[in-house]
Amino acid sequence: MKLGELMVRQGLLTEAQVAEVLAAQARRTEPFGSICERLFGIAPELVEGAWVEQYSVLTEGLTPDFSRQDPSVLNVVTRRQAWQFRIVPVCWDEGSLVLTTTRDQMARALRFATKVIPFPVYFLLIDSEKMAEALNSSYPMQGMDAAVVLGELETLSNNLAARPAGKAG
Repeated sequence: MKLGELMVRQGLLTEAQVAEVLAAQARRTEPFGSICERLFGIAPELVEGAWVEQYSVLTEGLTPDFSRQDPSVLNVVTRRQAWQFRIVPVCWDEGSLVLTTTRDQMARALRFATKVIPFPVYFLLIDSEKMAEALNSSYPMQGMDAAVVLGELETLSNNLAARPAGKAG
């Protein structure tokens, strides 16, 4: 499914606007979403959400085989990066690095990968429980577990930070 098609279905663009974006894209190389933001003021978060949805559809049914994980790919990211950005490399596929992440972390993981990893990458999406297992297996870190991946610790930390000073429990 094309991103423009998806954005029309979501009510973010009209078909005429998609045609305008494609015409602008033909004049100069610029990502479709960036043109949507520039021409029509669509919020980057909405473009990103549509892109994640598109990616989910494109990779649906593809699952990583962690039992055949290539040990050489583990050095591409540090333990801290893997946990922070919720990514676990699996293998090489025709010159591209195959990474896993969750749907919720896809946009963040992609921003990290495109800025830091010097190879072409593509992602396979897995659920949070499988991500926790993969992180614990590939990048074990004391005190880190499924709760971190599920965001429970971040939620707790944010709740504690939001409480007025001097208020306990």
